[in-house]
Amino acid sequence: MTVTAGPALETLAPPHTTTRHYVMCAPKYFTVEYSINPWMDPGTPVDADLAMAQWSELKRTYERLGHVVELVEPQPGLPDMVFAANSATVIDDRVLGARFRAPQRAAEAEHFRRWFVTRGYRNLVMPSRINEAEGDFAWTGRVLLAGSGFRTDPEAHAEAQEVLGVPVVSLRLVDPRYYHLDTALFVLERGERAQIAYFPDAFSPGSRRVLERMFPDAVIADATDAACLGLNGVSDGRHVVLPAEATGLAAQLAARGYEPVLLDISELRKSGGGPKCCTMELHA
Repeated sequence: MTVTAGPALETLAPPHTTTRHYVMCAPKYFTVEYSINPWMDPGTPVDADLAMAQWSELKRTYERLGHVVELVEPQPGLPDMVFAANSATVIDDRVLGARFRAPQRAAEAEHFRRWFVTRGYRNLVMPSRINEAEGDFAWTGRVLLAGSGFRTDPEAHAEAQEVLGVPVVSLRLVDPRYYHLDTALFVLERGERAQIAYFPDAFSPGSRRVLERMFPDAVIADATDAACLGLNGVSDGRHVVLPAEATGLAAQLAARGYEPVLLDISELRKSGGGPKCCTMELHA
């Protein structure tokens, strides 16, 4: 099990890894100056330099693993713009933008829309319903798992299906600490036999039954790993980037043949974010 991002990663060439295409935004203006989830406390100091260092190590880790990382320019007055996953969902050449629930984040959507336009994306739709993108949408390669309960409107799920042209399965979140789907569930491997990891207590009883039926071999995280945002992970099908404290989850993944990569994201977690929050994936 790999526990840190370092030179050893350069020698890894696992057979099941697929090259991924990520979009990120540096935390140049990152701070916690308002509270829109239980993790955020404006009274807790934020070390901006440390946040930048942690984000930079996450970016370097992706690049060492062979993935492509593109950058969106951060904007003053938008401290949460670093959480790029919340700003669009991209499957094939179709892009569904974001519409944020919190007014403090609303302007982020337009900056990301412009980024896609400048790169020639023609099938781009901005949503009519509140939709916080990959924060609440997880692509398994066959279906789009879609969360609601705190941020994304349930009606946005139908809009996502219409725009992206993929089947959508709705899941309801019930614990405010896990306010986005990507804080309670992530996809480990996509395709016909997709595999996920999730924290059952974050979901309604009906949603838990759906997940049990769809993913009987899922990796089940415990409360300790969920509480450090351990489910806010990023997998390329073999390597799994996780918060450093998610050691129990990492051990489970290693036992399944994955290679966990544990990174310190403590400053970014002060805003309720982790590796996945910082990472939008362009799904080919």
